[in-house]
Amino acid sequence: MRYTAETTRYDAMEYRRAGESGLKLPALSLGLWHNFGSEADERETTAMVEAAFDRGITHFDLANNYGPPPGSAEERFAGILKDRLARYRDELIISTKAGYLMWDGPYGEWGSRKHLVSSLEQSLKRLGLEYVDIFYHHRPDPNTPLEETAEALSHLVRQGKALYVGISNYKAREAKRIIELLKAAKTPCVLNQVRYSLLDRSIEADGLLDAMGNRAGTICFSPLAQGLLSSKYLGGTIPAESRAKEDRFLKQKMITAEHVQLLNELDAIAQKRGQSLSQMAIGWLLRDERITSVLIGARSVAQLNENIDALETNAPFTEVEIEAIDAVVRRWR
Repeated sequence: MRYTAETTRYDAMEYRRAGESGLKLPALSLGLWHNFGSEADERETTAMVEAAFDRGITHFDLANNYGPPPGSAEERFAGILKDRLARYRDELIISTKAGYLMWDGPYGEWGSRKHLVSSLEQSLKRLGLEYVDIFYHHRPDPNTPLEETAEALSHLVRQGKALYVGISNYKAREAKRIIELLKAAKTPCVLNQVRYSLLDRSIEADGLLDAMGNRAGTICFSPLAQGLLSSKYLGGTIPAESRAKEDRFLKQKMITAEHVQLLNELDAIAQKRGQSLSQMAIGWLLRDERITSVLIGARSVAQLNENIDALETNAPFTEVEIEAIDAVVRRWR
């Protein structure tokens, strides 16, 4: 059956401007990092993409190495785009990245012109696209001058293979520098994608949000701290289908009695607000107007909808609530 998007898809979603650009992103974007590779269920991934778009999520975030295996998330999304969303292409923001290890040899990672140009060519082939809307450098390269990386990104925009560029995992000092280089080249750097959550405040210590100012927007990944800020671990057990059970990105050793107690204290604050813990965690990020978008991930449509519902259940945080949240987080070790 042919997919037809909901006519009300833009009614409830908030859209925020990315830095000084004319580009607006939905307050929530869908990340296709770890649940959209060839090992994932095809029907479920298709249903999640359709459900996201039906509720106003127009930004779908990929990278060359997303899967597993690497590259398969782009291929999976290409199939969904071709079969279900092709006629809505101009309503979508599709992003991908390069910088982490993708192929053998000295050019398979980091930030050289060789790697970035080659990687985007490969990504476009996997995606079946002539261009992506945003192309990110996925991580800073300590051995390549920022000037080379910036020129490679600018070159790809001039070629029409990317409309905008972004950076990811850049700290304040290096982010400011490469944005200056890109601006001098008249290339729009619109976003810095960083890890940020209630439990991970490292970008605050770095002063990154202040450093960005209006230079570029900030988009947050891992807003639920790899699932810790969900209901999965509130009972102190590790569900069979969870990040902690895989013991890869979220280690089982993090599910301690002390941490479970703290998560339940945060959940109690959320319940008083009429939210789930994950919804409060998302709302806590979006309370800051400097945040352009929050990247959410999901294993199912139900999880996806719960996260999107954060926009409907969210209310302004009181000073008492912020102080209570911070008091719990200060005890996190």
